[in-house]
Amino acid sequence: MRPLRILTWHIHGSYLYYLSQAAVELYLLSKPDRPPGYTGRYGHFPWGPNVHDMPIDALAGKRFDAVLFQSRRHYLEDQHEILTPAQRRLPQVYLEHDPPRESPFDARHPVDNPNVLLVHVTHFNRLMWNSGRTPTCVIPHGVMVSDGVGYRGTLERGIVVINHLARRGRRLGHDVYLDMRRDVPLDLVGMGAEETAGGLGEVQHRRLPEFVARYRFFFNPIRYTSLGLAVCEAMMIGMPIVGLATTEMATTVENGVSGYLSNDPDRLRDAMGLLLRDRETARRLGEGAREAACERFNIARFARDWERAFARVCGRPARQSARRV
Repeated sequence: MRPLRILTWHIHGSYLYYLSQAAVELYLLSKPDRPPGYTGRYGHFPWGPNVHDMPIDALAGKRFDAVLFQSRRHYLEDQHEILTPAQRRLPQVYLEHDPPRESPFDARHPVDNPNVLLVHVTHFNRLMWNSGRTPTCVIPHGVMVSDGVGYRGTLERGIVVINHLARRGRRLGHDVYLDMRRDVPLDLVGMGAEETAGGLGEVQHRRLPEFVARYRFFFNPIRYTSLGLAVCEAMMIGMPIVGLATTEMATTVENGVSGYLSNDPDRLRDAMGLLLRDRETARRLGEGAREAACERFNIARFARDWERAFARVCGRPARQSARRV
């Protein structure tokens, strides 16, 4: 059988790159000026031959097997403006990247349709959203790093990886980061990082694992969001994780095995201080983090899960992925 042809938008480039490891053909919508969501096959990611640029001007003449939505606006508004009636009748999947903002327990998901498959990236997200009558499933993250990239921990500092931390404020833990930085040497990378003390700027995705591998530990100050891919990638290279015991993080990092989690800032300071003083403990926890990541965030499992999800909505047997890492 030929691979399924999936039409989607360019949202969360890192996630989209990992999704492209599945044995499907991805068509990324694009506009000439490439505004957000319509950048198409663009950017610094090493896209494979199964990822295609899909200009909206040529959309009407193309045939697809399913449509993958990743944002509320594209689902509620844009599809009615740019898709043909036949394309709107195709099987639909909605990928929810985040937990609810309006209420952590009472928010209704914008998709209310028994014919759409709602995919959550964490069990925490599915638990918190009220998905009503819409069928749901969870596909946990899958990540990969380049061969030869591994944790070194030679730099006696911690690293934080968050985009636009200053702009996104308390939800992403801007205040927590600043408070910790008074006592612990921490650096910040990500888009807009220069706006915050200790910000070093953006590091391209493919170079990020090698960049962070020098640091002694990875610190995640985020209060409330989905599980960051940067956490999974740091674990995959064998890096110990320190962070708040909130959201899916509480089930991702095991205290004393792969890092330290707590909602007590003093305990987090103590943990970071220990890792800075004791490189052997940092190495041991990093090994535990890598072991957990290889089991939980395996890219082959991730690809298979997505192939099954697309096959499910299209009424086809899952096509075995040709991509294995």
